Amino acid sequence: MMAVKGGRMWIMVGGPYGTGAKSAAERAANLARMNEAALAVWRKGHVPVIGVNMALPVIAAAGGHAAADAEIMMPLSLALAERCDAFLRIGGASVGADQEMARFVAAGKRVFRSVDEIAAIA
Repeated sequence: MMAVKGGRMWIMVGGPYGTGAKSAAERAANLARMNEAALAVWRKGHVPVIGVNMALPVIAAAGGHAAADAEIMMPLSLALAERCDAFLRIGGASVGADQEMARFVAAGKRVFRSVDEIAAIA
């Protein structure tokens, strides 16, 4: 795509994290894929954000147990979605990413399915 002048967007990256992950290693691999997509967004000149990256330290501070995860992960991710300009949906099945994406659709904000759809900033 062509570069656009100005217009730096805050783009939330969402995809599978816990959905279907049977181990911490699988969750880490899922998060690594989101972080790789975030790097590609950054290299296009935009600000990438990932709800999981924001929530995990807060969950750890709350004791890292399942109740803290349920109490914090999605509410924090959805609150973050409200502040972003666009959404990049990556990967496979994910209940959480679908909930995040629904916020963007409902607000009439851009949803991208590939980094290649995102214009670079000049």
